[in-house]
Amino acid sequence: MQKKYFGTDGIRGRSNTNIITPEIMIKLAMATAVACGFSEKRSTKPTIVIGKDTRLSGYMLEFALTSGFISMGVNIVLVGPIPTPAISMLIRSLRADLGMMISASHNPYYDNGVKFFDSSGYKMDAALENKIEQLMSTDLSEYVAHYNDLGKAVKLEDARGRYIEHVKYSFPHIHKLDGIKIVVDCANGAAYDVAPKVFHELGAEVIACGINPNGFNINHQCGVLDAKELAKKVVEHKADLGIALDGDADRILIIDENGQAIDGDQIIAALADYLSAMNHGLKNNTVVTTIMSNMGLELYLNSIGISLVRTNVGDKHVAQKMRELECNLGGEQSGHIIIGANEATGDGIKVALQVLAMYKIAQNIPISQLLNKFTPVPQFTHNIYYDHKYYGQQNLICKDRIENITRLYQKIYAKEARIIIRKSGTEPIIRLMVESIDSALAKNLLSNIRIEVEKELNLD
Repeated sequence: MQKKYFGTDGIRGRSNTNIITPEIMIKLAMATAVACGFSEKRSTKPTIVIGKDTRLSGYMLEFALTSGFISMGVNIVLVGPIPTPAISMLIRSLRADLGMMISASHNPYYDNGVKFFDSSGYKMDAALENKIEQLMSTDLSEYVAHYNDLGKAVKLEDARGRYIEHVKYSFPHIHKLDGIKIVVDCANGAAYDVAPKVFHELGAEVIACGINPNGFNINHQCGVLDAKELAKKVVEHKADLGIALDGDADRILIIDENGQAIDGDQIIAALADYLSAMNHGLKNNTVVTTIMSNMGLELYLNSIGISLVRTNVGDKHVAQKMRELECNLGGEQSGHIIIGANEATGDGIKVALQVLAMYKIAQNIPISQLLNKFTPVPQFTHNIYYDHKYYGQQNLICKDRIENITRLYQKIYAKEARIIIRKSGTEPIIRLMVESIDSALAKNLLSNIRIEVEKELNLD
């Protein structure tokens, strides 16, 4: 089924236009309630946890979703600005029926969206997304609650405190962060309050930046996509490392003591090595990554006896595969990393704590050595932006022709290169990636593919 609303991770688009409007959010809430069976008679009302990041449009979407659910007889727990992984945790803690995170993750402030979690804390599956899509184009008035049976909304005042304690509990109790200096960039996003507190309460000296959200500055010249200032601060303060998060804190980028960035692939390699050294630390001796992870990671893991399994892009797919294979480590090159057999989504703060645990055990071997386990195979990427009016409508982006281009190049260069052409599920972008031991070949292929795709999209 071609989806009009759902992408790689929920729904996302330009705020107050197209699909990210109050009208659509009310209909989305109503359709979700029907799809999940919440409109049926129960002995107790269903409960949904709703959180958000720091975008100005979050208020608009929060109230619209809340109104839609209340009209269907559903109770709402509002938790305010909080990291995405906290929603997964709170669903389980509160025994809620569903969770929603209002966020556009790493996108600029003018975008927004909704991420969905089921009652187990995992991202919503595709079958339920399809059901919601179908219901959104129908009349749902017959399902609304009687005026005596409307839902209600309450605020959970200690939501951040609960999450802080939950995250701290993931850090090995035999260790403290005393003597470690950290620079933390919270991207003016959902972790602006909780992240510095977590590291401080565990004993670290914390220099925090990106902690003054104003509704417009989320991800702006800060966070995982722009860590230049963080890198300067790490060197300036002679810190042990820098930690960059994105707008909803489910992604991480590490900056080493020299100001150099370390991506998700290198972090995964180091964590895999660290866990495999423990007795039964790396479950089933397998790591799950996506098609975008560097071939160098796979070669490194295989060299130390660890299997790598790839999925489609999105930590949702990684989590599903980890659950299927009973693994406890997976993630993406972009910094979505999942640690733990029962974890449902990436958590930048938890990953940072595991890196710091490795750092303590390694007796302060520099981060630049600890987290650089392999030499990446030359990999080149290019993003092609298209008119955002097509945002979220995958069937309108010359899908068949782009797939044909992919198949053609993959067939010809199957032995020499790995080629990925995909539409982003979170932004109006076609992402190109070519990877080959032959650097010149990879560059040339990327250039040729870019020209063909741009011509197909009438962008040349």
